[in-house]
Amino acid sequence: MSDYTLDEFVTRFMLQQPAPPRPLRNVRQAAVLLPVVCHPEPTLLLTRRADTLRKHAGQVAFPGGSADPDDASLIATALREAHEEVGIPPASVRVLGMLGPVESSTGFQVTPVVGLIPPDTRLVPNTEEVADIFEMPLQEALRLSRYTPLEIERRGIRHRIYLSWYQHQFVWGMTAGIIRELSQHVGRPEETASMNPSLTAG
Repeated sequence: MSDYTLDEFVTRFMLQQPAPPRPLRNVRQAAVLLPVVCHPEPTLLLTRRADTLRKHAGQVAFPGGSADPDDASLIATALREAHEEVGIPPASVRVLGMLGPVESSTGFQVTPVVGLIPPDTRLVPNTEEVADIFEMPLQEALRLSRYTPLEIERRGIRHRIYLSWYQHQFVWGMTAGIIRELSQHVGRPEETASMNPSLTAG
Protein backbone atom coordinates (compact mmCIF):
# COMPACT_ATOMS: atom_id res chain seq x y z
CA MET A 1 0.00 0.00 0.00
CA SER A 2 1.73 3.17 -1.15
CA ASP A 3 0.87 6.84 -0.75
CA TYR A 4 -2.68 6.33 0.45
CA THR A 5 -4.53 9.11 2.21
CA LEU A 6 -6.95 8.30 5.01
CA ASP A 7 -9.83 9.09 2.65
CA GLU A 8 -8.51 6.61 0.12
CA PHE A 9 -8.10 3.96 2.80
CA VAL A 10 -11.70 4.47 3.92
CA THR A 11 -13.01 4.43 0.35
CA ARG A 12 -11.16 1.25 -0.54
CA PHE A 13 -12.29 -0.49 2.64
CA MET A 14 -15.93 0.48 2.14
CA LEU A 15 -15.98 -0.49 -1.54
CA GLN A 16 -14.69 -3.97 -0.77
CA GLN A 17 -16.71 -4.83 2.31
CA PRO A 18 -16.55 -8.56 3.00
CA ALA A 19 -19.72 -10.49 3.66
CA PRO A 20 -20.82 -10.34 7.31
CA PRO A 21 -19.11 -13.16 9.22
CA ARG A 22 -21.22 -16.16 10.10
CA PRO A 23 -20.42 -17.27 13.65
CA LEU A 24 -19.62 -20.97 13.81
CA ARG A 25 -21.87 -23.02 16.05
CA ASN A 26 -20.37 -24.24 19.30
CA VAL A 27 -17.32 -22.01 18.87
CA ARG A 28 -16.57 -19.25 21.36
CA GLN A 29 -16.83 -15.79 19.82
CA ALA A 30 -14.47 -12.85 20.31
CA ALA A 31 -13.77 -9.55 18.58
CA VAL A 32 -10.93 -7.06 18.36
CA LEU A 33 -10.93 -3.40 17.37
CA LEU A 34 -8.45 -2.19 14.77
CA PRO A 35 -8.32 1.51 15.74
CA VAL A 36 -7.07 3.76 12.94
CA VAL A 37 -6.06 7.09 14.50
CA CYS A 38 -7.01 10.02 12.25
CA HIS A 39 -3.76 11.96 12.34
CA PRO A 40 -2.76 13.86 9.16
CA GLU A 41 -0.64 10.76 8.59
CA PRO A 42 -2.91 8.05 10.05
CA THR A 43 -1.65 5.39 12.42
CA LEU A 44 -2.78 1.99 13.62
CA LEU A 45 -3.10 1.65 17.40
CA LEU A 46 -1.82 -1.54 19.04
CA THR A 47 -1.20 -2.75 22.56
CA ARG A 48 1.28 -5.01 24.26
CA ARG A 49 -0.42 -7.36 26.67
CA ALA A 50 0.62 -7.48 30.30
CA ASP A 51 3.28 -10.03 31.19
CA THR A 52 1.10 -11.35 34.03
CA LEU A 53 -1.79 -12.51 31.83
CA ARG A 54 -2.45 -16.24 31.61
CA LYS A 55 -2.83 -16.30 27.82
CA HIS A 56 -0.69 -14.52 25.20
CA ALA A 57 1.25 -12.65 27.90
CA GLY A 58 3.54 -9.93 26.55
CA GLN A 59 2.30 -10.23 22.98
CA VAL A 60 1.39 -7.34 20.69
CA ALA A 61 -2.36 -7.32 20.11
CA PHE A 62 -5.39 -5.25 19.26
CA PRO A 63 -7.76 -4.33 22.09
CA GLY A 64 -10.46 -6.96 22.26
CA GLY A 65 -11.74 -10.06 23.97
CA SER A 66 -14.50 -12.62 24.24
CA ALA A 67 -18.15 -11.82 23.59
CA ASP A 68 -20.49 -11.37 26.54
CA PRO A 69 -24.12 -12.54 26.40
CA ASP A 70 -25.21 -8.92 26.85
CA ASP A 71 -23.29 -7.68 23.78
CA ALA A 72 -25.68 -6.71 21.00
CA SER A 73 -23.16 -7.74 18.34
CA LEU A 74 -19.51 -8.52 17.79
CA ILE A 75 -19.00 -4.84 16.97
CA ALA A 76 -20.37 -4.08 20.44
CA THR A 77 -17.93 -6.63 21.86
CA ALA A 78 -14.96 -4.93 20.19
CA LEU A 79 -16.05 -1.46 21.32
CA ARG A 80 -16.68 -2.59 24.89
CA GLU A 81 -13.35 -4.34 25.16
CA ALA A 82 -11.46 -1.39 23.66
CA HIS A 83 -13.09 0.88 26.23
CA GLU A 84 -12.23 -1.48 29.08
CA GLU A 85 -8.64 -2.07 27.96
CA VAL A 86 -7.46 1.32 26.71
CA GLY A 87 -10.27 3.78 27.46
CA ILE A 88 -11.52 4.44 23.91
CA PRO A 89 -15.11 5.77 24.28
CA PRO A 90 -17.39 3.63 22.08
CA ALA A 91 -19.25 6.71 20.87
CA SER A 92 -16.01 8.19 19.49
CA VAL A 93 -15.38 5.26 17.12
CA ARG A 94 -16.54 5.50 13.51
CA VAL A 95 -16.94 1.84 12.64
CA LEU A 96 -16.09 1.09 9.01
CA GLY A 97 -16.89 -2.61 9.07
CA MET A 98 -15.46 -6.04 9.77
CA LEU A 99 -12.91 -8.37 8.25
CA GLY A 100 -13.53 -12.07 8.02
CA PRO A 101 -13.19 -13.99 11.30
CA VAL A 102 -10.01 -15.86 12.16
CA GLU A 103 -9.39 -18.75 14.51
CA SER A 104 -7.18 -18.23 17.54
CA SER A 105 -4.95 -20.88 19.04
CA THR A 106 -7.10 -20.76 22.19
CA GLY A 107 -10.24 -21.89 20.38
CA PHE A 108 -11.99 -18.58 19.68
CA GLN A 109 -13.41 -17.33 16.42
CA VAL A 110 -12.13 -13.74 16.40
CA THR A 111 -13.79 -11.03 14.29
CA PRO A 112 -11.67 -7.93 13.50
CA VAL A 113 -13.65 -4.65 13.56
CA VAL A 114 -12.09 -1.68 11.75
CA GLY A 115 -12.83 1.77 13.15
CA LEU A 116 -11.57 5.35 13.06
CA ILE A 117 -10.81 7.27 16.26
CA PRO A 118 -10.02 10.98 16.75
CA PRO A 119 -6.36 11.90 17.24
CA ASP A 120 -7.12 13.56 20.58
CA THR A 121 -8.65 10.39 22.07
CA ARG A 122 -7.47 10.09 25.68
CA LEU A 123 -6.10 6.61 26.16
CA VAL A 124 -6.24 5.08 29.64
CA PRO A 125 -4.68 1.61 29.74
CA ASN A 126 -6.01 -1.01 32.11
CA THR A 127 -2.68 -1.95 33.66
CA GLU A 128 -3.93 -5.41 34.61
CA GLU A 129 -4.28 -6.24 30.92
CA VAL A 130 -2.15 -3.76 28.98
CA ALA A 131 1.58 -3.13 29.45
CA ASP A 132 2.00 -0.64 26.59
CA ILE A 133 0.08 1.26 23.91
CA PHE A 134 1.79 2.33 20.71
CA GLU A 135 0.95 3.53 17.21
CA MET A 136 2.39 2.32 13.92
CA PRO A 137 2.08 4.50 10.82
CA LEU A 138 -0.74 3.02 8.76
CA GLN A 139 1.39 3.31 5.64
CA GLU A 140 4.06 1.18 7.28
CA ALA A 141 1.66 -1.29 8.92
CA LEU A 142 0.04 -2.13 5.57
CA ARG A 143 3.30 -2.73 3.71
CA LEU A 144 3.02 -6.42 2.82
CA SER A 145 6.77 -6.93 2.46
CA ARG A 146 7.36 -6.26 6.15
CA TYR A 147 5.70 -9.58 7.14
CA THR A 148 7.92 -12.68 7.02
CA PRO A 149 6.16 -16.06 6.73
CA LEU A 150 7.02 -18.94 9.03
CA GLU A 151 5.67 -22.49 8.84
CA ILE A 152 4.90 -24.07 12.21
CA GLU A 153 3.26 -27.32 13.29
CA ARG A 154 0.60 -27.45 15.99
CA ARG A 155 -1.24 -30.63 16.97
CA GLY A 156 0.04 -32.32 13.85
CA ILE A 157 -1.27 -29.60 11.50
CA ARG A 158 1.01 -27.17 9.65
CA HIS A 159 0.16 -23.47 9.84
CA ARG A 160 1.64 -20.39 8.25
CA ILE A 161 2.11 -17.43 10.55
CA TYR A 162 3.73 -14.03 9.95
CA LEU A 163 6.42 -12.18 11.86
CA SER A 164 7.40 -8.51 11.86
CA TRP A 165 9.23 -5.94 13.98
CA TYR A 166 8.24 -2.33 14.45
CA GLN A 167 10.86 -0.43 16.43
CA HIS A 168 11.25 -2.61 19.55
CA GLN A 169 7.82 -4.26 19.22
CA PHE A 170 7.54 -7.82 17.88
CA VAL A 171 4.31 -8.24 15.90
CA TRP A 172 3.42 -11.81 15.00
CA GLY A 173 0.77 -14.53 14.90
CA MET A 174 -2.87 -13.55 14.65
CA THR A 175 -2.18 -9.82 15.01
CA ALA A 176 0.31 -9.77 12.12
CA GLY A 177 -2.05 -11.94 10.07
CA ILE A 178 -4.97 -9.57 10.63
CA ILE A 179 -2.92 -6.53 9.62
CA ARG A 180 -1.72 -8.36 6.52
CA GLU A 181 -5.30 -9.31 5.66
CA LEU A 182 -6.34 -5.66 6.03
CA SER A 183 -3.52 -4.66 3.69
CA GLN A 184 -4.67 -7.16 1.09
CA HIS A 185 -8.26 -6.02 1.52
CA VAL A 186 -7.53 -2.36 0.70
CA GLY A 187 -4.49 -2.86 -1.55
CA ARG A 188 -4.14 -2.37 -5.25
CA PRO A 189 -4.27 -5.58 -7.33
CA GLU A 190 -0.52 -5.62 -7.92
CA GLU A 191 0.02 -5.35 -4.18
CA THR A 192 -2.18 -8.34 -3.32
CA ALA A 193 -0.87 -10.86 -5.84
CA SER A 194 0.86 -12.88 -3.14
CA MET A 195 -0.75 -16.00 -1.69
CA ASN A 196 -3.49 -15.67 0.91
CA PRO A 197 -2.11 -16.08 4.43
CA SER A 198 -3.26 -18.43 7.15
CA LEU A 199 -4.24 -16.16 10.01
CA THR A 200 -4.08 -18.74 12.78
CA ALA A 201 -2.64 -17.22 15.93
CA GLY A 202 0.76 -17.99 17.29
